[in-house]
Amino acid sequence: MLHLGWGLVGAAVVLNSSWWFIVVAQILYVLSGVCGEAWSGFSFQAFQNLRGFVRLSLASAVMLCLEVWYFMALILFAGYLENAEVSVDALSICSNILGWTIMASFGMNAAVSVRVSNELGASHPRAAKFSLTVAVISSFLIALILSLILIIFREQYPILFSNDPEVRKAVIELTPMLALCIVINNIQPVLSGVAIGAGWQASVAYVNIACYYIFGIPLGLFFGFFLDFGVLGIWSGMLSGTVLQTLVLFYMIYRTDWNNEASLAEERISKWGGLKDLNISENGENRQTN
Repeated sequence: MLHLGWGLVGAAVVLNSSWWFIVVAQILYVLSGVCGEAWSGFSFQAFQNLRGFVRLSLASAVMLCLEVWYFMALILFAGYLENAEVSVDALSICSNILGWTIMASFGMNAAVSVRVSNELGASHPRAAKFSLTVAVISSFLIALILSLILIIFREQYPILFSNDPEVRKAVIELTPMLALCIVINNIQPVLSGVAIGAGWQASVAYVNIACYYIFGIPLGLFFGFFLDFGVLGIWSGMLSGTVLQTLVLFYMIYRTDWNNEASLAEERISKWGGLKDLNISENGENRQTN
């Protein structure tokens, strides 16, 4: 165990060092001036209009914190059940598996937020909408495959995490719920990424408060404690909050006028000086002005 502990410490040190090396390399790359016209050097203009960026950053932080805290509350509430030790162990295993499986959707979240914002900024509303469709379908298919694997091997995989028969039995019983949660939670981050790319962070933060903390948590506590459904009841109620949030985001996106969003993005670029040397033609193509 001692050798294993030192090995983990060494791996952490190497990983941390590699991250610092990457950061330093990126800084040197930027300072080298090989970025061409993409970056012309430091300027005090970078500090102009910071209020809008700070506002979006704070809204994004609130939106993401509300989502993370929501799933952490699931394990917290399970600690008050009768067989709390088994419930918390089983939920911890399921939560870790869920965290691993939604890494792909988090990547989609970052990718689609950048792609949507870029396409809207370039006055390509149809491309932004198409990017959303591709990201949602891709993330859904990945989640569906992973869920099917868990369902097929639900009798075998729990032994990888625990030697306790009660914990393994609880994980097996929770696997269908876990599979459903994987599918839903692989779609929701993509929609959140679209919201980030379109600048809807503040609106989504309010949606999260309503769906998660006003609807999902009370419903989960009602199922789990009042109706005595246990950990499955708590999870079902809180998953209902996620489903409601996903449906609301779908509705927001469905009702979105992407041409109007592209116009708003163009206004923001003009406000922040992005169109100083760039003229955007009517057909969406960019051409450099004299």
